[in-house]
Amino acid sequence: MVLSSIIKVSNAILKKSAFDGGDVSFIIVASAMVFFMIPGLAFLYSGLSRRKSALSLIWVVSASNAVCIFQWYFWGYSLAFSPTATNGFIGNLANFGLINVLNEPSPGSPLIPALLYAMYQMEFACVTVGILVGGIAERGRVLPAMVITFFWMTLVYCPLACWAWNINGWGYKFGVLDFAGGGPVEIGSGVGGLAYAWVLGRRQDKELQNFRPHNVSMVNLGTFILWFGWLGFNGGSAFGANLRAVMAMWNSMIAAAFGGIVWCLIDYRLARKYSMVGFCSGTIAALVAATPASGYIKPWAAVIMGIFTGAVCNFATKLKFLLAIDDSLDLFAEHAIGGIVGLMTNAFFATEAVIGLDGVNTTVIGGWVDHNWKQLYIQFAYVLATCIYTFVVTALIVHYVDTVPGLHIRVAAGSETVGLDEAEIGEYANDYIEIWRDVMEPNPMGSVDARESTLDTITCAAGRSQPTLSQEISTRNLKVHDDLHIRDSDKYEKPVELDVLSGRSGARVSIIA
Repeated sequence: MVLSSIIKVSNAILKKSAFDGGDVSFIIVASAMVFFMIPGLAFLYSGLSRRKSALSLIWVVSASNAVCIFQWYFWGYSLAFSPTATNGFIGNLANFGLINVLNEPSPGSPLIPALLYAMYQMEFACVTVGILVGGIAERGRVLPAMVITFFWMTLVYCPLACWAWNINGWGYKFGVLDFAGGGPVEIGSGVGGLAYAWVLGRRQDKELQNFRPHNVSMVNLGTFILWFGWLGFNGGSAFGANLRAVMAMWNSMIAAAFGGIVWCLIDYRLARKYSMVGFCSGTIAALVAATPASGYIKPWAAVIMGIFTGAVCNFATKLKFLLAIDDSLDLFAEHAIGGIVGLMTNAFFATEAVIGLDGVNTTVIGGWVDHNWKQLYIQFAYVLATCIYTFVVTALIVHYVDTVPGLHIRVAAGSETVGLDEAEIGEYANDYIEIWRDVMEPNPMGSVDARESTLDTITCAAGRSQPTLSQEISTRNLKVHDDLHIRDSDKYEKPVELDVLSGRSGARVSIIA
């Protein structure tokens, strides 16, 4: 029903044009799938963080999406894809505010109109900045992150997109093979996130001790939402409902499956446990590698790429210790290294037999399997240029935003201790944490917000009189227990459990930050 409606609308819009309604409908659906990756990222990051900063990461990913949409409409699309710019580095303002962007063939493919191409590419940019802002995890202020997002989109993402995909970009003319964004999306977000974390500085030592994801179910949910969206991300980059799109989706599925299994098995050798986080990490890393390669290689090469990516990215998580950079969500190991692996895979396994399946790029040759030996140094030069440019410019942007009064990028030490949900957002991903703030902690202001839990509301919910409940929530009943989770923790973790309603079935609330 929904798909048929989309096709009818598409045909109505395009009845006077040469575009195929099926191609247009496919990219509309793919755009929506890529957009759905935003909540996937938010859930993934939230699950990977400590409970006390879980909502702040959902907020920053969501808000960066809004900033990116504005920037892309304002001048982002023009700076990345304006076809009249000839400097090879960045576009001009010929399409400022989407001027003259309507029903002419898009700069990226003659199969779809420019307006649809602009929307689809906007979703790529939104996902990229969503990955990037993960670099602030548990210690970065959200307002400066939004300012940085706007400038980063303008000075980093738009040039990178121009290099690889603009018909006048130096990478495009050089012969770089980057299907869906190994440079702009993956290296941009991974290396950019590393630079952001480097300027931001490490978390406090006590926040680094015995760090574990607070909600692995959210990690799994976010991963599979991302996996779903990635099929639109990679499949849609064929810009039509054609066999190349199907091949890209197949390669994405194959690589993700093998990457997740390999990462999980490598982790098993250490802990003798089948880690869910490990499986999700390997799946994402392989999908990252598939981003630049899925539309260029055959399925057997996707198997090799998935296995290799799962292993390399797993060991790459140790690089943050060698670099002494607190990349808490492993943006560099998964996105930058994964993107590099995918780009270099094209140098060896890209083939014109797959590239020409879209019926458009029939003259483009692949890599070594097509005896195109020079593709290796072309891909390597592109990787080197994107890594260096992204790290340097991102570090400069973050540094100079930090010098602006009121835009210091890091929260105070005390705010880091209580968590960014309390310090920056004022709300929580898990609302039972509010019991301490709303009921047990003294309120010097004497005011009560209508949404907050009070003794009256708890009395009503518990079905007991207020004097009885007051006695149960008295100071002598607030006991600290260190034995609930002590079997699964070491000396650095101190779970705090409070006997809130002791005396009636031993009801307790466990707060572990």
